[in-house]
Amino acid sequence: MGKCVSCCKAPSLSSGNARYAGAPTLPTIQSHDGQGYHVKNSQTKGVPEERSLDIVRPQISPTEKKMFTPYTKLPPIKRQINGESKRLSLISRDFSENKIQALFEQYRDPETDVILAEGIEKFCEDLEVRPEEFIVLVLAWKFNAEAMCRFTREEFVNGCKTLRVDSVKGIQLKFPELLAEVQNKQTFKEFYRWTYKFGLDVDTGQRTLPIDMAVSLWKLIFSQREPPVLARWLNFLQKHQTIRGVPRDTWDMFLNFIEQVGDDLSSYDDTEAWPSLLDDFVEYENDCQNQNVKAD
Repeated sequence: MGKCVSCCKAPSLSSGNARYAGAPTLPTIQSHDGQGYHVKNSQTKGVPEERSLDIVRPQISPTEKKMFTPYTKLPPIKRQINGESKRLSLISRDFSENKIQALFEQYRDPETDVILAEGIEKFCEDLEVRPEEFIVLVLAWKFNAEAMCRFTREEFVNGCKTLRVDSVKGIQLKFPELLAEVQNKQTFKEFYRWTYKFGLDVDTGQRTLPIDMAVSLWKLIFSQREPPVLARWLNFLQKHQTIRGVPRDTWDMFLNFIEQVGDDLSSYDDTEAWPSLLDDFVEYENDCQNQNVKAD
């Protein structure tokens, strides 16, 4: 290799570096063009076999200094959440499938791998709600239950996973969130349509919702916000004994009906493709109003 070019002058004996006569030979470490360190033996005049250990720092030009300008360390960003949000966050994050399975076992029917009516009643009792309350219907929807008065293991476990809970207390804490969720128009529409299949008797293969079940479900679904026309609609259904069931299209279109038709049904357009049962209802209501006018 070629000789190293030192960028610094070798220090003298008076430079403050310790030198010891007769000491073993040591290398002198010198900088090579500011790019690293090279080892070179040196001898100081007048002191035979003396070696010095001098470390010379690389020289950095002003341009290089600018290239390596240090940056101040930024402090970490702290999330600011209140105590209630933190508590709910911990509850939502920390759930265990084993605990969910154990919770299901508390209410499972001993003969089958399903929670039946008795288990549902005990479940509602622990939740401090009645089985006929609106929130129970919403919970069944969130569990994607296919039939009334039963939860399969899959429905119960997946429902708790969706809610990210594994205890009765955790489910209770989700009630306000569930009630707020169905206030959304699109979400309520999905919830409303789900209830039709939920009300059918899957064991008998029903395809049309019986009138008594339809009336009960309509009352429960709209218990939080009742449309002005609902009472008259239910009265019409119960007065006409020939109406034995509510078809699926009538169930779905009733939600559009109450949104488009005014309280006095004046906005009803019979040229639109409404189900015949809704046409009959409007005709019945108009006849009743005409009779009242004549009576006056």
